[in-house]
Amino acid sequence: MAEEKPIGIVSNYFDHVSVAAIRLSGNLGVGDKVRFEGGETDFEQEIGSMQIQNDSVESGKKGDEIGIKTDNKVRKGYKVFKV
Repeated sequence: MAEEKPIGIVSNYFDHVSVAAIRLSGNLGVGDKVRFEGGETDFEQEIGSMQIQNDSVESGKKGDEIGIKTDNKVRKGYKVFKV
């Protein structure tokens, strides 16, 4: 199994659209696989699309705040790992 590395923290979650805002600490792109961890939550998913300030983008870099649709509910403060 590939080594996971921390890639960001959930900074907000929008329940009505199932979108997590993530403050990135590294590079992340569409097609990458991430794992969310926090509370009772621990799941992996592939990133199908990504937005920065409502514009669709293919990737984000350290310091960016991205929005991605999540398969499950997450909360502010959850850790995000690139897998």
